[in-house]
Amino acid sequence: MDFEDSPQEAEFRAEAREWIARHAPFDLVKAFRSGLCARSDLVTGARDWQRKKFEAGWACLHWPKAYGGRDAAVMEKIIWDQEEAPVGALNELVLIGQGMCAPTLMHYANDAQKARHLPRIASGDEIWCQMFSEPSAGSDLAGLRTRAEPDGDDWILNGQKIWTSWAHEADFGIILTRSDPSVPKHRGLTMFYLDMRAPGVEVRPIRQANGDTVFNEVFLTDVRIPDAQRLGEVNQGWRVSLTTLMNERMSIGSGIPTGLPEILDYVTALEASGSGFSAGAAFDDKLADWACRANGLKYTSARLISALSQGREPGPEASIGKLVAGELMQDIAIETWDLLGGQVPHGDASLRARHSLVHSVLMRSPAVRIEGGSDEILRNIIGERVLGLPAEPRADKHLAFNAGPAKAAN
Repeated sequence: MDFEDSPQEAEFRAEAREWIARHAPFDLVKAFRSGLCARSDLVTGARDWQRKKFEAGWACLHWPKAYGGRDAAVMEKIIWDQEEAPVGALNELVLIGQGMCAPTLMHYANDAQKARHLPRIASGDEIWCQMFSEPSAGSDLAGLRTRAEPDGDDWILNGQKIWTSWAHEADFGIILTRSDPSVPKHRGLTMFYLDMRAPGVEVRPIRQANGDTVFNEVFLTDVRIPDAQRLGEVNQGWRVSLTTLMNERMSIGSGIPTGLPEILDYVTALEASGSGFSAGAAFDDKLADWACRANGLKYTSARLISALSQGREPGPEASIGKLVAGELMQDIAIETWDLLGGQVPHGDASLRARHSLVHSVLMRSPAVRIEGGSDEILRNIIGERVLGLPAEPRADKHLAFNAGPAKAAN
């Protein structure tokens, strides 16, 4: 792969960089990362930023014009993401809708549904969430129990979802359900999209260890949903979900801030502060190891970029970036926190802001290793579908879902 911009790409990069420099709310993002403004302020800023991008033609560049994009080349979208990275926190609100739900709608929704929802997803006027995880299924997505039962031209949904990011802000969400418990678990699933304000939908925010409430529980009680909002064929929801999951792991893996640049900046500033702090040779060795792993992530991402630029869909190799980035983020946060002893520096406001960032990364990192597929699931995917290793033995592979351990709940 050629890592240099072509003349056309260089021109596009310069244009994007100049527009971002003039319009992006850098101060808001800096204040949020330093703990100086609330999440609600960031959400308001994120909506404003998305609308501003959309009106200027910078939102969802690679989407068709009819759906709110501008039919840009994939490389232009990638260049835009690289230049927008300093204010990337503003995209968390729309990441699931644009990066995971929208590709699924493009594959499986009808033309009228695409025309209605995709431009609104691009502009940020509609926020979408993804309802996959459940309390009883753990990392086994195919073990979910939320039921979808046909009722004339409608379906009735009952069940519970958990760890649903941004459900409390979402207008719509895609949801994977069990429509036939009498067949093996992967073959009895059906996907829908759901109005999050429909009768019977209850969203309960989950208070996280860092005080944030991005995750939610979603309870569904006799929720009526028209068959027209089904995505894909009945009982073929697993196939539909793979489209979402591959885009999810690529979106998460390419967007995880490992914290390495910020940690290096913080430690360097501490050593220069006159406090007598010294990281020591052992920590320097760790920095070198983290830099190697970060570069490995960079070039793995480059291979994915090359595949996308050739018109290929993200495949199982997208799991590599998400796995390694999550491990690296947590490793960096824990080691740095141990080095600092959890002590907040006194006097220097810039050092306190840097310290706050380390704490934020530390508290967020465990979730990164679970969301979008746990480490164990990702290792199985990489081993089986990338390296071609034998599949992990599964006793329930040909067993009807309601004949296995989940029978009592169905």
